[in-house]
Amino acid sequence: MALTPDDVRRIQHLARLELQPPESERMLTQINGFFSIVEAMRAVDTAGIEPLAHPVAAFQDVQLRLRDDVPSEPNAREANQRSAPAVEGGLFLVPKVIE
Repeated sequence: MALTPDDVRRIQHLARLELQPPESERMLTQINGFFSIVEAMRAVDTAGIEPLAHPVAAFQDVQLRLRDDVPSEPNAREANQRSAPAVEGGLFLVPKVIE
């Protein structure tokens, strides 16, 4: 997959970027370079290889230091919602922005 200069102009428009022609050409080269790296990685056969939880796990055992999933702060919902203009059922009410 490779982008064309038209693709870069469309991305510039969508991202509201103003790039000069040399910057646009450099961006095209960089993005296409990224895509070539992704294509090279996709070409590697990874069938039967389990994903790693941590990159270091490839060469040594790693014990993840996970803490217990317990609440550590008191429930202060009411105090936090006192300054809200509108609350209902413990939820913030906001104006509709999409019709």
